[in-house]
Amino acid sequence: MKRSGEKIAMLTAYDYSLARLVDGAGVDVILVGDSASNVMAGNDTTVPITLDHMIYHAQCVVNAVDRALVVVDMPFGSYQGDSKLALKSAIRIMKESGGHAVKIEGGNEIVDSVKRILTAGIPVMGHLGLTPQSIYKFGTYSVRAKEEDEAEKLLEDAIALQDAGCFSIVFEKIPADLAKRVSESLDIPTIGIGAGADCDGQVLVLHDMLGITKDFSPRFLRRYADVGESVDRAVKDYIGDVRKGDFPSEDESY
Repeated sequence: MKRSGEKIAMLTAYDYSLARLVDGAGVDVILVGDSASNVMAGNDTTVPITLDHMIYHAQCVVNAVDRALVVVDMPFGSYQGDSKLALKSAIRIMKESGGHAVKIEGGNEIVDSVKRILTAGIPVMGHLGLTPQSIYKFGTYSVRAKEEDEAEKLLEDAIALQDAGCFSIVFEKIPADLAKRVSESLDIPTIGIGAGADCDGQVLVLHDMLGITKDFSPRFLRRYADVGESVDRAVKDYIGDVRKGDFPSEDESY
């Protein structure tokens, strides 16, 4: 798709029902993101979600998918600083969930883990820029790589990940001109989230773009529906019908 100039559409999903709808609509890639920690479990960060949690969510998604590529986030603590642990974690994800690839955050510091995972024949997607698992290092979710030294490091990291064998890289919250420059420097496709229109594809969190989550409105987010409002209205209508005795009707009874 990158070679032909066709943009790649990627969305998150964490459960069977929504993954089935997303896959049926024709999305190219489904990311079982560690953002499940936020939107499914209500945590403030992605740090608390475990490998077992991620495998469970990935199982649910894989059961729903007929055609999309399913990429599974490796959660915090399942790969950092130990390439043997990274391989063991990636193998568990693939064997127990049936996912098609894994995604890990970081640059040169995770190259050994990328290479070791690839020895098992497991495809790896990288993730640079704002890496949410490192929130306590950054201390903020603001845009990354605005300064030249960090921008150059991101380019170096991207090339290192490509050379290590990653098949794609996510760029999160980096300047659009930097994302364009790095994307043009790579042979592998880049997926942007808050990284401008010149990446080879885009990703959003499904619950955000559908308007299910209400307290998260970053600049890069476009809401394509207001499912939260529809659910609120439907539930209130249901409650009213139950209390009035209008539900169930005679036709809805046996």
